Amino acid sequence: MFGSRRRNIDQVIETNLDALTRFAYFRTCDRTVAEDIVFEAVLRLLENSGKVNDAKCYLFRIVYNLCRDEFRRKRQPTVPLDNIELADEPDERLEQEEIDRINNLLDDLPPNEAEIVRMNVVDELSFVEISHILSLPQSTAKSRFYSGMKKLREKYFTDNQ
Repeated sequence: MFGSRRRNIDQVIETNLDALTRFAYFRTCDRTVAEDIVFEAVLRLLENSGKVNDAKCYLFRIVYNLCRDEFRRKRQPTVPLDNIELADEPDERLEQEEIDRINNLLDDLPPNEAEIVRMNVVDELSFVEISHILSLPQSTAKSRFYSGMKKLREKYFTDNQ
């Protein structure tokens, strides 16, 4: 039983390692710090594996908390979307002006809405995962996402006219 649980945890770690690193990098602006944070999160998962029900959510929650701690220590800005390295993704990119515009629109959102939009769109996390990571009800995560997306659409199409 323990062997299969350990294999499942190992598989979750392996499957999500790039996403966790990107998630941390997006928030810390420093690849080395992001890798250190992910390493620390993996160690914590392994230490507490008997108490953890959802390893993926646990990892993202720990990385999120460690990034917040790092942010409090250094007060660094977030990384623009166009600076994030995506592993094994096609190199199809929006024009630089459009990327800058989207980043500016996201920066204009309230921070709690912008974070959820980024977690869902950039990090491809489900609302269930986001609600676990941020310790919010799923309905709150969804309503903040939809509110943020509505504001983004309104601002985007207003500016385009």
